[in-house]
Amino acid sequence: MKSLLAEFKEFINRGNVIDMAVGIIIGAAFTAIVTSLTDDIINPFIKLITGGAGTDVAGLTIPVPGTENGIDFGAFISAIINFLIVAWVVFMIVKAFNKMKDGTAKLPFRKNAKGEEVIEHAPTCPFCLEEINVGATRCPHCTAELPAPAEVTIEIVKK
Repeated sequence: MKSLLAEFKEFINRGNVIDMAVGIIIGAAFTAIVTSLTDDIINPFIKLITGGAGTDVAGLTIPVPGTENGIDFGAFISAIINFLIVAWVVFMIVKAFNKMKDGTAKLPFRKNAKGEEVIEHAPTCPFCLEEINVGATRCPHCTAELPAPAEVTIEIVKK
């Protein structure tokens, strides 16, 4: 039976935990940049366009008796803009990472047993031409039944 400390050390030493920690730190720093962008650039620009006055965005605060700030729709709109910018950037980073990961997984040139350079092409559906998994008997994209299980095709590169 492992001690709690040994289990914790094993957990921390996993690469994905370190990657997650770095991601959280960078995400927090990026969120601060986006907040500054919305508070210091976008909100004043909205005020300029709409003629808003005061500290709220375009005068979108409704006073509520007994509260100091009231209902601040401007702050809510700023939070939505913050979220959309952060979500878009995270989406683009994940998309770029996946593209990079897919690119390194499919090295175009390999050598066969005879020493010839070959290119392996992932199987594609003959109906919709989308990439499918090796061994698939039905396309996950168009749901067409394939005539035979999907196989990798190999092309020998001639120099």
